[in-house]
Amino acid sequence: MISLSELYGRMFFIRRFEETLLELFAQGKLVGTTHTYIGQEANGVGVIDHLDPALDVVFSNHRCHGHYLAFTDDAFGLLCEVMGRAPGVCGGKGGSQHLCNGNFYSNGVLGSIVPVATGIALAEKTKGTGAVSTVFLGDGTLGQGVTYESLNIASLWRLPVLFVVENNHYAQSTPVELELAGSIPARAAAYGIETAELDTTDVEEVHDAAGQALTRIRETGEPFFLVLHTYRFSPHSKGDDNRDPAEIEERRTRDPLVVAGARLAEEERTAIEEACERRLAEVVEAAEAAPLAAPEAA
Repeated sequence: MISLSELYGRMFFIRRFEETLLELFAQGKLVGTTHTYIGQEANGVGVIDHLDPALDVVFSNHRCHGHYLAFTDDAFGLLCEVMGRAPGVCGGKGGSQHLCNGNFYSNGVLGSIVPVATGIALAEKTKGTGAVSTVFLGDGTLGQGVTYESLNIASLWRLPVLFVVENNHYAQSTPVELELAGSIPARAAAYGIETAELDTTDVEEVHDAAGQALTRIRETGEPFFLVLHTYRFSPHSKGDDNRDPAEIEERRTRDPLVVAGARLAEEERTAIEEACERRLAEVVEAAEAAPLAAPEAA
């Protein structure tokens, strides 16, 4: 059983990695765009701890860094990728949104990952590997028809796929109340898919719920739909944020790092944070010294 200190360390590193990306972007050191995971760390860490990188498959979206780090722990490869450096995950050519490493995949096209994750679940079932395909989607993705086609097929063919909806209440800059009608869990329940819904930023609660969901999938081979109500503190991308600052500050009282950190002794929490800062500094130094991706290598 993973400890709270380990969960906190993983979340803190993701937070500081993402904050560092925004700093590097402001300095003109990143290539392309970037969408950070700040505020949603409990979801990626809580869910992915139950997955086996050598067996299970993860599909992520444009906000993929937290998922990637939780699944691979490859901070150097990720930073090099978004800096356009040759040692990057995809040779510095894919950028922030398009990562491919082992059993981890991401794509910035809204909704496109859902049928792919469902297809991979079919492939793993056919091969009899016992692997689970996990796909992270947002509330905005629920406006894509292909999502419902995927839910239908996953249920009809009893596929081992975990749909994780991270409802951060905004589809880019549109509040969920203006873009989504009805109940989110009911969307999957309509296809006969078992669902669970949590409104929490407590990584241990997310971890427990995800563990139950994945155990259910491995036992039955059938899909599961996990809805996690969350919030991002950062803009959609870098600076495109028209939300009320008071709303953001109110949500910071439920910061997953604050919630988890409050249950750790101050000395232990400080030691974890200092170790993460040292590691991150080393990663940044190494990435900045790495060679740029060569145009002819595309």
